[in-house]
Amino acid sequence: MTAAVDRATSDRCAVSPVPGQPHRLRADAQRNRDRIVAAARETMVESGPEVPLDEIARRAGVGNATLYRHFPDRPELIHHVTLSVMSRTADLAERALAEESDAFRALRRFAHDAVEERIGALCSLLSDSVDRDHPALLAARERLEAAVEAVMSAARDSGRLRTDVAVGDLMVALTQLTRPLPGWRSPGAESGGGCADFDRFVHRHLELLLDGLQAPARSELPGSAVTLEDLRRRA
Repeated sequence: MTAAVDRATSDRCAVSPVPGQPHRLRADAQRNRDRIVAAARETMVESGPEVPLDEIARRAGVGNATLYRHFPDRPELIHHVTLSVMSRTADLAERALAEESDAFRALRRFAHDAVEERIGALCSLLSDSVDRDHPALLAARERLEAAVEAVMSAARDSGRLRTDVAVGDLMVALTQLTRPLPGWRSPGAESGGGCADFDRFVHRHLELLLDGLQAPARSELPGSAVTLEDLRRRA
């Protein structure tokens, strides 16, 4: 209990007191903040956005006072978890495109890395309690869209990606593959009861999806290519 109080006190002293200057966290306070966001991302993926904050603090290895010092309420924490998922996913797309010489291999690498991020959790995180028009979220979303579009455009220009798919098609598919399901990682699932543990199928089924994205197309898709703007309008 004393250690938790000490950490919370340390965090309170970690911001810049200079008026008009951005608040900058000390290194130890920043590490605590990063651990909380990482733990929240993991637990919210596993159990949904309503996971007890006490469990997030326990997973992060900090006291409750430290968690509330950084994130005074659940919406604030969810906001930062959402930013983290978007930023990390954009990083993956940019890195894959920069490091892979083959454009479709870059797309394949990004897709597999993105499912490891379990981006399907964004659906449950972007609830009514989160301001979707917050400037930081809009900027993160624009960066993510541009990064994924760049990977897909490169694959399309190489002649390897079919021309009747767009970013929205890919992101919907990745979301469906990684969206938390009832009973996921539950004891019942591991013992054969309840909902099956779908993790072991994700990368296998992703390869089936990627095969279907390659040109020349072997089938005609119903409807038209889905953009992320289409998804937002329908939402």
